[in-house]
Amino acid sequence: MPREMTAAYLAAIRSAELKPAIFVEAWFTSGPIYVWNGTGTIAWGGHDWLGLGSLSSISTIEEGSSVEAKGITLTLSGIDSSLLTGILREFQVALPVRVFLGVFDDDIEMIGDPVCCFAGMMDQPTLDVDGKTSTISIACENKLIEMNVAVDRRYTNEDQQRDYPGDRGFEFVNSIQEVGIYWGRTPSGKNNL
Repeated sequence: MPREMTAAYLAAIRSAELKPAIFVEAWFTSGPIYVWNGTGTIAWGGHDWLGLGSLSSISTIEEGSSVEAKGITLTLSGIDSSLLTGILREFQVALPVRVFLGVFDDDIEMIGDPVCCFAGMMDQPTLDVDGKTSTISIACENKLIEMNVAVDRRYTNEDQQRDYPGDRGFEFVNSIQEVGIYWGRTPSGKNNL
C-alpha cells in the first residue's frame, strides 16, 4: 500500500545501515497503550511511547501483490505471572492495533514520522506460563479480514425501516419478485415490430 514518507526517511531506509524502531499502538478496554521495541520513552505523535526492549517481539509483516488479509503476532515475554489476570481483564477481541516503522539517524534522532506498516484488530491471546514469568502472544488480523464477513442485511422494506423509518423505497420489493418482465416482445411471444 502507498505510504507517505519524507525524502530523508526514504533515504534512511534505502541506506546500507538501517536503525529501525517498531512502534505499537494497541487498544484495551481501559484505553490505548503506546510501546516501542527500544529502551526509554520516546515522545511522538502526541503520546509517550514506553520502550520494552528485548521483552517484546513482532512477527514478520507481509504484503503481496494480491489482496489478502495477512495477520501478525505481537509477543510480550517476561511478564510476572501475577499480572496476567489484570492483562486478560483489559483484553477484548477486535480492538484496534497499529504498527509503525520509525528510523533513527546516527545521532539516534528520529527521521520524520514513523510510517504505519500494519493496521488491524486484535484476536485471541495465547498464554505460555513458565514458573514465575509468562509470555503472551496476541494474533492480530488485518482490516481486510472484514471482507470475509457476510453482510447481514437484505433489500427488504423491513430492513430499510430499521435505518430509515418511514422510507418507502423498498415497499414493493416483495411484490415484484415473481413479476414476469417482457423485454422486446409481447407476452404471447410475438415481436412488437
